[in-house]
Amino acid sequence: MIGLTIGLIALMVIADAASDVLVARAMKQIGEVTNFRPRALLKTLGRMFRTPSFGAGISAAAIHFFTFLTLLSFVGLSYVFPATALVYVLATAGAQVILKEHVSLRRWAGVCLVCAGMLLVSVS
Repeated sequence: MIGLTIGLIALMVIADAASDVLVARAMKQIGEVTNFRPRALLKTLGRMFRTPSFGAGISAAAIHFFTFLTLLSFVGLSYVFPATALVYVLATAGAQVILKEHVSLRRWAGVCLVCAGMLLVSVS
């Protein structure tokens, strides 16, 4: 049972980080939303749904959600939720490697602090 739990947590974390990176990539491809009139927003929505990264990101988010629900059916929230802190590491690494964003040392330190805090919560 522990192997299944670890595997599902890994799937959940990877899917969540992939979702964040893919949707961010799609929005960079679409461009900044500056016009908030209904017709312009509908055009933006149309561009979003025609962008493959957006569909992949939504699919990854669905995988994350259903994996999270599955985990909650047999493992407590106090065990599952702290494990989600690993998403910060993967999403930040994905932003740096895939999206070519500059991630400062200070930001990496913040990510490490969040993970350390969640680790403290999980062992208490």
